[in-house]
Amino acid sequence: MKFIPEQMETKSVYKLLTGAVVPRPIAWVSTMSSQGTLNLSPFSFFTVASRQPPMLCISIGPGVGEREGTVKDTLVNIREGGEFVINVVPSALGNQMQKTSENHAPDVNEFSVAGLTPLDSDIVLPKRVKEAPINMECKLDRIIELGTDNLIIGEMVMYHIKEEYYLGNEKVNFEKMKPLGRFAGNYSESKDFYTLPITK
Repeated sequence: MKFIPEQMETKSVYKLLTGAVVPRPIAWVSTMSSQGTLNLSPFSFFTVASRQPPMLCISIGPGVGEREGTVKDTLVNIREGGEFVINVVPSALGNQMQKTSENHAPDVNEFSVAGLTPLDSDIVLPKRVKEAPINMECKLDRIIELGTDNLIIGEMVMYHIKEEYYLGNEKVNFEKMKPLGRFAGNYSESKDFYTLPITK
């Protein structure tokens, strides 16, 4: 079968893409509005952009549902403040993450909605998620408009990891963390790890 994107609706192409580019890691992005309101929202268009300097990137699309046609609060806050924190989502915090993915008014504190604890960052103003095993403080490098979306590239200026998730030699204990990933509209728990080639 073949599909020509320009002959399809955006939603249909999106479904094909998110069903093929899997599993996708989730960036649980915390920001702060110019009024000081805490914001927290997950994004699965997320990856490492550069190793030196260390940079991460997330892609943020337009609002959906009842907020269709609007700009997402995360993007507004990053544009205004130039700072954000990417928190890693373990499977144990899946329900809390889901609550922060819902549409909320700009003056709503998603930390409170999800019952999470905001923790001061060392360098940037946005708070970290205390319950998350890893937090990466970022300063905005640039925003690139790509079609309907915005690619946000930020330099990681501070890396936090809870001691129980650190194995030493800069290695993370994935088996303990069980990070969530995204498969189309579903989620996956990363828990089975192996080295190729697989032998029987």
